[in-house]
Amino acid sequence: MYARRRRGYFLLMGTCLVLFVGACAVVRLWSVPVAVGMCVVAAVIPPVAAVVANRKGPEDRWYDDTTGDPGSDDWWDELDGRPRRQ
Repeated sequence: MYARRRRGYFLLMGTCLVLFVGACAVVRLWSVPVAVGMCVVAAVIPPVAAVVANRKGPEDRWYDDTTGDPGSDDWWDELDGRPRRQ
């Protein structure tokens, strides 16, 4: 699951870099408004990439799920101030 999120993040960030560099190096020679539009799109991509990279998948363990290890679960419960599980 982590590899898929990481691959999606790098794909989006690579697209962002290609748009930005392409707009500044090539497209601006023919059309400045199109280059500005490409830069605007490139500026919107990083927050979307952060959401994609941090999204919890259906198989991912959430921070408050039990691990199945009683020692570890007791330790986390103690840190969170929760009563011990039976």
